[in-house]
Amino acid sequence: MAEKQTILGRIAQLAKANINSLLDRAEDPQKMLDQMVRDYTNSIAEAEDAVAVTIGNLRLAEADYKEDVRTAQDWGQTAIASSQAADKASAAGNQGEADHWNDLAKVAISKQLQYEQEAKSAEPMIQSQEQVVSQLKSGLAQMRDKLGELKNKRDQLVARQRSAEAQSQVQDAIASVNVMDPTSELARFEDRVRHQEALAQGKAEVAASSLASQFAALEDHSNDAEVEARLAALKNGEKPAQIEAKDFTAY
Repeated sequence: MAEKQTILGRIAQLAKANINSLLDRAEDPQKMLDQMVRDYTNSIAEAEDAVAVTIGNLRLAEADYKEDVRTAQDWGQTAIASSQAADKASAAGNQGEADHWNDLAKVAISKQLQYEQEAKSAEPMIQSQEQVVSQLKSGLAQMRDKLGELKNKRDQLVARQRSAEAQSQVQDAIASVNVMDPTSELARFEDRVRHQEALAQGKAEVAASSLASQFAALEDHSNDAEVEARLAALKNGEKPAQIEAKDFTAY
């Protein structure tokens, strides 16, 4: 009986557990729910085994009770048959045979009373066992319902946690992509491009300046003396020397 009380107490404790209150106090609700699911599953398995044993014992007691009732009924029928045989023998004037059958009837009645008493004494125990089995079955049903509630809570919590993590990642990604931020990667890349463009422009101007100098160095100053001589002749009134066109037809 003590074992049954222990099973009933465990079932009642688990069935009455306030999941929401436990979650509020838990540091890691998901881990706590996972552990509770494991504990509930193990407790249900143990309770099912214990309930099965209790039900098995009840069914044996019921079978014994029914056997006692049937045996009592059989002895009752034997007592009736023996009594009737005694009456016939007495009517026939055979008192010795009548006494024999009456003795057998008494034995049968004694056996009938024995099995009736055993059956009656078993009735309260069977009724008590039936109540216990009913309570155990009800408790198991509550535990199974509570286990389903636990699993739903756990699944909901896991889904909410994953959703929150996904939203947090999206918000972090949005915050990191800020094109107006001068310190962002895009701004730094644009600044490098501008510097490269300026450097290329500077090199182009340096190259252009160098070419101009080179071309200037290539200018021909070999006729400077002739230019000065002809200018002096013009100022003295002299007729300037001019090149004559050749007639190539004579060749």
